[in-house]
Parts: sequence; structure tokens; C-alpha cells
Amino acid sequence: MTIENITLLQILAILSASAAGGLRIALPLLIIGIARLDQLWTNIPFLSHINPQIIVGVLTSWTLFELFGTKKLLGLRIVQIIQLIFSPFVGAFMAIGMAALIEVKITPLWLLGLTGGLLALVLKLVLVGWFFRWGKMPIIVIFLEDFLSAILVIFALKSPENGGLIAMILLWLALRSSNEWKYRFKTKSDLETKTK
Repeated sequence: MTIENITLLQILAILSASAAGGLRIALPLLIIGIARLDQLWTNIPFLSHINPQIIVGVLTSWTLFELFGTKKLLGLRIVQIIQLIFSPFVGAFMAIGMAALIEVKITPLWLLGLTGGLLALVLKLVLVGWFFRWGKMPIIVIFLEDFLSAILVIFALKSPENGGLIAMILLWLALRSSNEWKYRFKTKSDLETKTK
């Protein structure tokens, strides 16, 4: 099957799963493994070669740290850096894994992983940008990230049209934010040149 043969629902499911990887790292992988207990992580690249008990231990520990460690500023900084590094990989893994779960046979597979990884990276970059702009994230935003990450994976499996719509809205918000930052930076630099 080539890339032209994918249905819209399959694209939305893959986008939804990839966006979840841009919000959190371990939580989406943990949910996708638990949701498909019969397959666990056999469809996820790299994780399919590791003992499932080790994966459950590592993902559960990191999920708890993502959930509770981000409520303090130091923990949030640590999590933001690690998530920024690993979010493209998780987004790619989620895209490829979701394609395997919904039985999309596509070539080239790396293109699907690249798209999912880029979506996850864009969302994470914008979240890190807001973190540095505000100095610290409001607690409601952190809870919203946790909730959205979980709901995007569940929607990818059960209701891809809703998950894909949320992923597209998040991407639109990310692009709007970057345009606003570009405009503010340009305005600020123009003011500084005028005062010199």
C-alpha cells in the first residue's frame, strides 16, 4: 500500500497518537500498551525488543515522574529537557505503532515516523517556548497536558476523528503561537533599533 491509499480516519488516528507523544513521553506509550494487552508493545519500534516487564516498570516510573514531578519548577525543567530530546522519537514510535495497530500497511514506513516525530517535536517546542516565556507553567496547563496526552491516545484507538481534530487544533495553536512570538520579537527589535 502506498501513502495515497490511507483513509482519512487512519491519518487522524496516527496524528492523534503522534500528538500525544508531543505532550508526554511515557504516558502515551503506557496507555497504548495497556489498551492492547494481547499485543503489548509488539508493534512499537525499539520497545518490541525489550522485555515487557522492564517496559512496564520504566514507563510507569517515568509516567509518575511526569505526573507529579512537573508540579515543582525544578522537576518541570528536568522533564521539559528530557521531553524535548525524546518527543520526536516517541512521536515517531506512536505513529508507526498506531499504523500497525490499525493495520495500515504503508511504504515507506520511515516517512510516517518522520511525520509523527515532527508533529510531536513542534508541539513540544511550543510548550517549552511558553515555559520560558512565562517563567513557569500555570498548574492548570500542566494538568491539561496530562489529560490531553491520555485522551489523544484513547481517541486514536476508539474515536480517531475526535483525536485527529484535537491534534489539528493543537498544531494550529502551535503555529499561531510561533507567529505571535515572531511578531513580538520583530516589534521588540524594531523598538530597540529606534532607541539607539
